[in-house]
Amino acid sequence: MSCSKYSNDNLILKSDSYKYSHAVQYPAGTTEIYSYFAPRGGKYSEVCFVGLQIFIQQYLVGKVITKEKIDEAEDLLTLHLGKFDRTIWDYIVDKHDGILPIKIKALPEGTCINNKNVLFTIVNTDPKCFWLTNFLETILSQVWYPMTVATNSREAKKVILKYLNETGSPDEIGFKLHDFGYRGVSSDQSAGHGGFAHLTQFLGTDTMASLIVAANYYDSPCAGFSIAASEHSTMTSWGKDGESKAYGNMLKQFPNGLVACVSDSYDIFNAIKIWGTDHKETIMNRDGTLVIRPDSGDPPTIDLQILQELEKYFPVKVNDKGYKVLDNHIRIIQGDGIDLDMIEKVLENLKKNGWSADNIAFGSGGGLLQKGTKSRGGMNRDTLKCACKCSHAIINGKGVNVFKDPITDPGKKSHKGYVSVHKLEDGTYETRDNGNHNFETDVLVDIFENGKLIKKYSLEEIRGRCTI
Repeated sequence: MSCSKYSNDNLILKSDSYKYSHAVQYPAGTTEIYSYFAPRGGKYSEVCFVGLQIFIQQYLVGKVITKEKIDEAEDLLTLHLGKFDRTIWDYIVDKHDGILPIKIKALPEGTCINNKNVLFTIVNTDPKCFWLTNFLETILSQVWYPMTVATNSREAKKVILKYLNETGSPDEIGFKLHDFGYRGVSSDQSAGHGGFAHLTQFLGTDTMASLIVAANYYDSPCAGFSIAASEHSTMTSWGKDGESKAYGNMLKQFPNGLVACVSDSYDIFNAIKIWGTDHKETIMNRDGTLVIRPDSGDPPTIDLQILQELEKYFPVKVNDKGYKVLDNHIRIIQGDGIDLDMIEKVLENLKKNGWSADNIAFGSGGGLLQKGTKSRGGMNRDTLKCACKCSHAIINGKGVNVFKDPITDPGKKSHKGYVSVHKLEDGTYETRDNGNHNFETDVLVDIFENGKLIKKYSLEEIRGRCTI
């Protein structure tokens, strides 16, 4: 039983407080407000657009406005703002049976597009609901988060593939960056949305919430996979003197397949000696791979040292590209301090010292779903400088171009008029506005209109679209 006074699915309460006063602020005679969402810059030249389908299905589909929800909103907003105009919401119930008179066009999810292009547009379909377009800005703008995570993970995929192509094999790229981010994000919802976005690029995750989002909104029965793995509590509970027994128990309990074991609770180099002496025969006879996980120290330095120590105990071969690869029964995963910048540093150091990227996988938590990287602007709405802006209105029957062009920040100059997005011969895209739009060749697709999700994408479609 919920003890909440206010329902979590009341769309009327899903906006910024100041927006409740906007209906009367537009010019008299306004009948249409048309807006767009776009990344305005940032340090990534390309963005991967995913996640809008989550918000549409969760908040916009069906009869989302009811008299009960209006009553609920009136109760809170009268206290919060002093007054609340319920008549505009009553109109949606009375005229449209609670269905939102809104149309949204968007790029197909999974589209990877050069920055500064429009990703979706939104416009009212009932002249009396012109105010609704930008009321929805708040909740729909939150798509910045999954698309930023997907973009960040795709950039990491590019880096890992580069080193795999140079020093090893790209065949197992899907499991080279594992999501460790569940505990490090601000909410369960963030874990689900961001974790799903990561799964558009990779197949490995420990964030269960991501599987729920992928199943509920993208028709994926199981979007990601994981393996048995230890944590410090399961290792240190054996005591320092029982370290070898703890490792032996891991091998006994998981005699086949992949298994990961954190090994730096005391001395990572002594742990490698234990693995390579006490348990070498078991490891080499297993039908599977033991993955050793360090969890402290400077990753580029530690990872190289671990490989050099493992070489003393386990077979190593030189592949056809001239780089050393451990026997398939043993690998390492670096899961501490990992973000896009650190992945590149680790792989470059291994390459310089003659080791293939095949030897290592990565796990990332905060750097994957929350903090991002300093050099690329973190993990926030300004990483890609995302914004939703009105570009056209109809006032007293006349179309009016709407725009902003602040002299103090040219980067915030917005589009004018209706917009359309077009794919060019070189594979890049451009957004056309100010009367130059062409809806006939526009790559933006009708995805939502008047309460209905018109076009739904599966996770597999998205993965295919954003393949590198």
